[in-house]
Amino acid sequence: MKRRALFLLPLAARCRAADPAREVLDLLADAAASLSAGDVPRFLKSFDPAMAGFAKLRENVTGLIAQGDVQSVIDPLQDEGDGFRRVAQFHWTLRQQRGQQATSSARRQQVVTCRVEKQRGKWRIVGLDPIEFFAPGS
Repeated sequence: MKRRALFLLPLAARCRAADPAREVLDLLADAAASLSAGDVPRFLKSFDPAMAGFAKLRENVTGLIAQGDVQSVIDPLQDEGDGFRRVAQFHWTLRQQRGQQATSSARRQQVVTCRVEKQRGKWRIVGLDPIEFFAPGS
């Protein structure tokens, strides 16, 4: 009985990991959680540094976090593609408390499109539109 159970464990793990749509959702959920935690380096790890606009994204997110606490929430809308390339759309909401006393708050929402690719076994965001959504507010 133990031998049979051990034989099935690798198969079960492979089946669970074979859902690209779920893996992409997990990637974006982790990015959103990182933003809420104010962890810019962890947020940026979800992205391919060679992505067009990566430097601007890093600048925007760094400025956004510097302005105050951010709550980042995603709601998946659409996900298409295969096990190597996907395009996903999310309704992304950012809420920000500004100032030390959190006397001011701002909220913005946008449909964000992410192009993702599997690179060396890991999903990475290779395109993000609009990058300006993550710019600091005025």
